[in-house]
Formats: sequence, structure tokens, C-alpha cells
Amino acid sequence: MKNIIKVLTLAIAMVTISASTYAQKNERQRMTREQLAETQARFIANEMAMDDSTATRFVETFCQFQKDIWALGPRPKRDASHLSDKEAEQAMNERFTHSQKILDLRKRYYLKYSKFLTPKQIERVYELERKMMNRLFHRSQNKENHK
Repeated sequence: MKNIIKVLTLAIAMVTISASTYAQKNERQRMTREQLAETQARFIANEMAMDDSTATRFVETFCQFQKDIWALGPRPKRDASHLSDKEAEQAMNERFTHSQKILDLRKRYYLKYSKFLTPKQIERVYELERKMMNRLFHRSQNKENHK
């Protein structure tokens, strides 16, 4: 009887520990997009060895830029194989409009960045951001392929 109680207690403890560990693992893996943007901004500031005041301004500006991009909504879909010519033309115009809005935001934020960064530094920011986005994209593709 004592052995059964010991085994049962051990089994309950193991289930409790594994459940809480699993919950913690999921919490760590999933960042909000705001947290991700701030983490990216801090990484870029660190890579560029910005001083504290410049880094703070950069993180704020970068995060606001990301929020403005998100406000535009998702990119219009590209699959035009089943669309009529008129619908395909409309879809293409929607993509052009969306791209123009992104370009306008990039120009606006270039001016904001230029108040505290040099043009070479801004170019480096864009380069680091592009590398990170490519890395995240490839990571998400690898996860989808392994499912």
C-alpha cells in the first residue's frame, strides 16, 4: 500500500512539473509584436554601439515606425491565377497603393532618423533590419516544413 501511494504521489508530481514547464516554454517562445519590435530595435542599437540617449530615441522611433506599418494592415495577396483581368488589375493597383504607403512611411521616418543618425548609420539600420527579417522568415519557413 505504501508503495502504491509513493508511486501515485511521484506520478502526480511529475505531471504537475511537466505541465508547468510546458506552460513556461510556450510563454517564453511567444512574444507580442511590440516586444519583438523593441527587441529588434535594442539589438540594432547594440550592434551599432549607440550611446544611451541615441539608443533610447532610436528604440522609440523604430517602435513607432513598426506600429505605423502594422496600421496599414497586411499586404494584399498575390495569387491572381483565378482572377479575371479586371480583378487582377484591381489587385495589382491595391498592391501598388500599399507599397506606396510603405514608401511614404519610410521617407517620413528617414527624416526622423536623420535628426539623430547619419545617413550611413540609417543605411546600416535598414541593413540590420532586413537581415533580421530574413532570418525570422527563414525560421518560420523551417518550422512550417517540420510540421
